[in-house]
Amino acid sequence: MAAQPNGTADAPIEVSLIPTVVGINFGNSYASIAEGSAECIANEDGERQIACAVSFHGEEIYIGNQAKHQLVKNSKNTITGFRNLLGKKFSEIPSDKPSVSAPVIQHPEQPDVAAYKVQVLQAAPSPLPTTASNTPAASNAATPRSEPTPAERILTVSEVTTIFLKSLVQSAEDFLGKKVQGAVISVPTWFEDAQRAALEQAAEDAGLKVLQLLEEAAAAAVTTTTDATSSGLPADRTQLVVDLGASALELHLLSLREGLAFSRGTLSDRAVGGDAIDDKLIRFFAKEFTKKTKTALAVSPAGGAQDARAEAKLRLAAEHTKRTLSASPGAATCSVESLKDGLDFAGTITRLRFDMEVRAVYDAVLARARALVDAAGADLLDVDEVVYVGGSASLPGLDETLAQGLREDVVTPFTAGTVVGGGVGDPTTILARGCALQAKLVATLADGTEEEREVRAAFAGGSKWTQARATSKTVGMLFPEEGAEGPLGGQWIPTVLKDTAVPCRRTLRFDVDLGEAEGEKKVGFEVWEVKEGVKIEKVKPPKDEEEDMPEDGEEEEEEEEIEVKERTVEKENLLTALHFAAKEAKKAKGRWTTKVEVQFLIDENGALEISAWEIGASGRGEKTSVSVPAS
Repeated sequence: MAAQPNGTADAPIEVSLIPTVVGINFGNSYASIAEGSAECIANEDGERQIACAVSFHGEEIYIGNQAKHQLVKNSKNTITGFRNLLGKKFSEIPSDKPSVSAPVIQHPEQPDVAAYKVQVLQAAPSPLPTTASNTPAASNAATPRSEPTPAERILTVSEVTTIFLKSLVQSAEDFLGKKVQGAVISVPTWFEDAQRAALEQAAEDAGLKVLQLLEEAAAAAVTTTTDATSSGLPADRTQLVVDLGASALELHLLSLREGLAFSRGTLSDRAVGGDAIDDKLIRFFAKEFTKKTKTALAVSPAGGAQDARAEAKLRLAAEHTKRTLSASPGAATCSVESLKDGLDFAGTITRLRFDMEVRAVYDAVLARARALVDAAGADLLDVDEVVYVGGSASLPGLDETLAQGLREDVVTPFTAGTVVGGGVGDPTTILARGCALQAKLVATLADGTEEEREVRAAFAGGSKWTQARATSKTVGMLFPEEGAEGPLGGQWIPTVLKDTAVPCRRTLRFDVDLGEAEGEKKVGFEVWEVKEGVKIEKVKPPKDEEEDMPEDGEEEEEEEEIEVKERTVEKENLLTALHFAAKEAKKAKGRWTTKVEVQFLIDENGALEISAWEIGASGRGEKTSVSVPAS
């Protein structure tokens, strides 16, 4: 081995066997791309949230935020909102919905295919055929360049998607310095099979291998349950995913159990979305403009061509206003040069006023969340964690509205302080990060052992692993106590929570108080299925004696009662009981205690086996077991 100039030997070169894969959050308005667990990758313009827009201007093609700015003066050649149209026939697309970009048309040559028509400039053909006598090398005079000529270009929705995805992949490869070999791409839950197939085909046409199409709720769960990004929450918890996209609201109620996610319910509403917030904001500023300048401005819907251009300018400016309001408790400005008739506009809105303007959207999200948990046989009181997805979900007012129905200790990105900055709770990056983590896992298992390939197959649609059963009741241990208060009559330790996918195993270690009596010591407990619920009581709010004293001659007003909720647990079904001698018990401060380990094992059919050991100085003692057959 040759020596190096500094006297050290050549180190062996480490070659990574894991291919370069990325995660792509492909939304209808914005997209982002990530690799590994790192923050989102920036494109050549430094954008990490890339607008899903493609614009044609002469011989140039703009993609991302540059394309979105073309909506002001070049809207007829700018294409947005194409993600949701993937895989749809032209006859399936509503024709009465107003469009702020290039309208959708029926392809002139392909029946019932949705397409866009844009005007471009293309190079004219050379006036002379290329021969040995007129090539540039054989001619003393330079050949004049032909001027480009206007032309019409028809693009299908899939072709536009391919152009956009190819740009995303190119940005990732430029950032990483190596070729991207595969990707996991997020899709909404409501995407049909035809739409999924169309997305895969568009990605393949862009030269991108699709490792998996991952539903957005699953991508959020991957991010929030990964050890590297865990936030100290318990492994068993109930999670509410609030995905407030531009065009729709998606809510998911997930039971997370030791890293496995079980869906308890999903709700989609196309009538609620970030666009509704934008509409209310630009209407507010349009009224301000009219009040200040005495110039009429009608937006959303626009009153004419001038109003449509003004609306496009206001929408671009309002995005900056929303971001400012998300990060600052004060006021935010909206400034637009030459908004209409050459008149400039500069307006200000406080967060309080903004929340008042969009209150209807916030209230709609809360109402849909209540409807979702009701349909799942649960209550908002059962939610332990809220996960927000999408830029519109970064608004503090939304979090404050949802808090009205949640417990005070519920963890949200706002209470955890991770709503911005690319952290695990950042609504704008959470899906891309989840897809990237999933891509890394899938790529690792793709060519492994037979067992690894079986795990890889579990991520495919229709796999038996995605059809798992779950427990319908919480099962746990009850240590009866004489004179204990409450409906359970003892100390209750929930062990296997409701909606835990089976087969499963849960193991607990804890100390048992055996009391003060001498003689033989025994450990015993009952195993119960319990009924969990919520008790609602109406109570009058506490009075402040000084403030609430009525003045002379005034009658005391009747206070409205408020609802107080309390979680309840009731014994429902005694499954079995288990007891054994405590041979390792020790006495301290007049009481005997011993340490025990209990394991609950439920197979895929629902049969339960409980095993218990006393833990002594030499480890586990004799095993005691009891079985409960599947019901």
